[in-house]
Amino acid sequence: MDDLPIGRRVSYWRSRRKMSQQVFADRLGKSKSWVDKVERGVRRLDKFSVVYEIADVLQVDVQLLLGRDPDRRPDSTNCIDQVEVEEIRAALERYDQLSAFLCAPPEPPPLTEMHKAVGHGWLTYQHAKYGVLARALPRLLRDAQAADASYSTTEDAGDAAHLLAQVYQISSSVLRKLGEHELAWLAADRSIAVAQRAGDQLLAGTASYRAGNALLALGRARAALEVNVNIANRLAPECTGSSGTPQRLSVYGTLLLQGAMAAARIGDSATVRDLIHGAVDAAAHVGDDHNYYWTSFGPTNIELHRAAAAVELGEGRLAVETHTRLDMDRFGGLLPERRAHHFLDIARGYAQLGDVDRAGEMLLEGDRIAPAEIRCRPIAHEVLSDLLRRTRGSPVQPIAELAEHMGVGV
Repeated sequence: MDDLPIGRRVSYWRSRRKMSQQVFADRLGKSKSWVDKVERGVRRLDKFSVVYEIADVLQVDVQLLLGRDPDRRPDSTNCIDQVEVEEIRAALERYDQLSAFLCAPPEPPPLTEMHKAVGHGWLTYQHAKYGVLARALPRLLRDAQAADASYSTTEDAGDAAHLLAQVYQISSSVLRKLGEHELAWLAADRSIAVAQRAGDQLLAGTASYRAGNALLALGRARAALEVNVNIANRLAPECTGSSGTPQRLSVYGTLLLQGAMAAARIGDSATVRDLIHGAVDAAAHVGDDHNYYWTSFGPTNIELHRAAAAVELGEGRLAVETHTRLDMDRFGGLLPERRAHHFLDIARGYAQLGDVDRAGEMLLEGDRIAPAEIRCRPIAHEVLSDLLRRTRGSPVQPIAELAEHMGVGV
């Protein structure tokens, strides 16, 4: 978009903010005619003061309107900004498959390189390096889409589709973490369709629970519950007529856990218990925690979900009790994203009990393990804001420093 006239860039961002020309004009104190002329290039924007005012109304970096790379704050390097969101959105809006149908695509990236890049993407996500991943995702999406289109008529078609489905899932996961829920749902939905072309039922299963997670984040808990439970039933051992491989049981169990989280959101504690019990049975056949299909499924992760579901049900004491019973050696073996996410959940549990100090300690522990999981997630900002409001006097120095890093007012 850098080569567009400034008026076109203003029009683009106004549309992205879902503002009509009239609303935009009112917020600027200008006429609708003035806005229309600016966007069509009839009227020049030659005053920096006006450009800065437009950027403020549109809530974008002024450098974006000027067609330059935006300035990045040193303390935002681990998070995602609006520039990166729009680059990911642009990559998701591509339709390379149709282009390949109409015209032969250029030389695609080698699949061996794509495998390495996708594996690195998963590990970057599970180590909660969200800013790094967000900056890499646009290119990874474009490469995976190009590969899927280019290899669609070859013997490597299934492999290329498998990689693209994974990239969509990585995108969905990080976008949901960072509050971009509509885009997260779009990416997960794309993954479901591509996974079917890849011919991998378990990949389709993981795509389904990521779609369920996005639906839950969008406030559609019942739809999320239905998605997870329906697909879990189709992957259940009794449905397949066998005890199931560890991989299948991991995906099946993870679907049950995500269903339990959706049930907790609507206050259905009986369904939560049933689904977690089913996950426990699956884990008994899997053994220790494993990362099959990037699920991190196993006994320890089940306990983390048990605690998280308790928090959603408003049972902070049960969440804290579950936390205190954890096998900390096994817990320490989980990947950083899982551990930091759990400390955020337990911070919420302590907050429900009114123990502000312990809640703060849990946030700090999560920040020590994976800073982006705490500093970049909207829910963590909400928790910290709540703790600061309920703190008598000044907060302790570590909490004050964390609040400053996160831009949360003390």
